Amino acid sequence: MKAIDNKELILALEDLEKERGIKKEYLLESIQTALVTAYKKNFDSSENVKVIMDENTGATSVFSTKEVVEDVDFKNSIQQISLTDAKKINKSLKVGDQVDIEIVPKNFGRIAAQTAKQVIVQKIREAEREVLYNEYSDKKGEIVSGIIQKAERGIVIMDLGRLEGIMPAKEQIPTEKYRVNDKIKAYVVDVDRGEKGAPQVIVSRSHPDFVRKMLEIEIPEIYEGIIEVKSVSRDPGKRCKVAVYSQNENIDPVGSCVGQKGIRIQNIINELHGEKIDVIEWNPDISIFIASALLPAKIMAVDIKEEDRFAQVIVADDQLSLAIGKAGQNARLAAKLTNWKIDIKSESQFREFLASKQEEENIEETESSEELNNNEKLESSEEQNNTEKTENHGEGE
Repeated sequence: MKAIDNKELILALEDLEKERGIKKEYLLESIQTALVTAYKKNFDSSENVKVIMDENTGATSVFSTKEVVEDVDFKNSIQQISLTDAKKINKSLKVGDQVDIEIVPKNFGRIAAQTAKQVIVQKIREAEREVLYNEYSDKKGEIVSGIIQKAERGIVIMDLGRLEGIMPAKEQIPTEKYRVNDKIKAYVVDVDRGEKGAPQVIVSRSHPDFVRKMLEIEIPEIYEGIIEVKSVSRDPGKRCKVAVYSQNENIDPVGSCVGQKGIRIQNIINELHGEKIDVIEWNPDISIFIASALLPAKIMAVDIKEEDRFAQVIVADDQLSLAIGKAGQNARLAAKLTNWKIDIKSESQFREFLASKQEEENIEETESSEELNNNEKLESSEEQNNTEKTENHGEGE
């Protein structure tokens, strides 16, 4: 059958494999499936049909698979072939075997090619979507660059090249303005399947890991694993705290991240349009770590309750507002960074707290003492009454 004998088609499939990563074998299989569908649709056939396409020339053959029987049942004549006729094709065939008979349906070429083309295009699109989905699934947790296509109704659409990145309002930095044609970086939060299976890339600039990955890009020691980013907490657009650590005692993790004259960290601050970044050294001693997390405030003491992951922090009176920060920002970021609940009190507040607690304890002791005296008096009174009753009883006798 030479209805579809197109070596150019094979060349086109090979080009698709090179340019778009769609496997030639997958497309050939899809085309063959499409041709079977086209045949059955246009010829209203109940035959067991299969299509074989030569992967080198594109020459296509259509076969009807029939079961070899002694005598053909009229009702099943399309699916059966008699043993006598089967032996004319292959003398070794016997009853129960399957035999493929090539068929050349009239006018199949044009109709089938048109129908098959539609399905092939669909399969190519599906394959492209799958390739893109797999490609961007591998980029999950990475930073991508793109050009803003749209910025309206609280959603920013980025052109990432072969597909779009969607940045919902909650993933945007509140202080930033997004303009069409601006080139920006973003963090790939997730890759979903949208309508008709098309991959949908969700990106973010407000995610804490956006800063983490930027640090990895800008600071070789982090990329190489010499310095570890232990945790990140952010108030996007305003302030960020980063805890870093190195097992190598000869390396200053904070100094390495900040860089000479702050050049390394400044590159990240510029990308975040002025968001302040506090780099602190992580410490296995939670008291020291919490004190560092509350910088730039100077901490007097940290009292921890391990079982509740709670820390009571004491600061000098003039350091209280600095420790808490504007609208509680510094304390809130420190709590997120350490993953501990933190209560901050000034030295005066703490002394008042202790005095109040001592007063409560004194009142409780006084009340307890009075209750004890009352109980003793009551017991004494009861003993006296019992004694009088015994004496009276004796006199009566």
